[in-house]
Amino acid sequence: MRRGHGHGHGRRTVLAVTAAVLVMGARAAARRRLRLIRVTGTSMTPTYEDGERLLVRTGARVRDGDVVVFRNPLEERSPDGPRWLVKRATALPGAPVPPEVLRAVGARPGTRVPRGRLVVRGDAQNTQDSRHFGYVRADAVLGVAVRPRRARA
Repeated sequence: MRRGHGHGHGRRTVLAVTAAVLVMGARAAARRRLRLIRVTGTSMTPTYEDGERLLVRTGARVRDGDVVVFRNPLEERSPDGPRWLVKRATALPGAPVPPEVLRAVGARPGTRVPRGRLVVRGDAQNTQDSRHFGYVRADAVLGVAVRPRRARA
């Protein structure tokens, strides 16, 4: 019998098992960081249509112009969990509060968006957004749309 016969097979098995565990771990991590949301309503038309699916990266840093998914600030939590809204972030902490939002947040011209808050707008003309419900708390944001499409002109 040759010495060392079969050791290569054992190493290959260990490598294959290790690779499989890493792939499963990566898939689990991706599932935790990515969520699939169905758009309901027309507040984001023409960018997103009613019924369209939207892939959301949870825990992502929000940038100006990003499409964000967040808990509806006007609804209490239901037993089924929060109702998510989809809107575009239009002003982040430190940015001036847009004039059309001043009244909803009780601010004066020149006021800046406070830390931990953001201003959101729907892409459609008539939509409930920060003009109606004020700031959105940053901790209410589920995540940012992956490959968001820009509003069509």
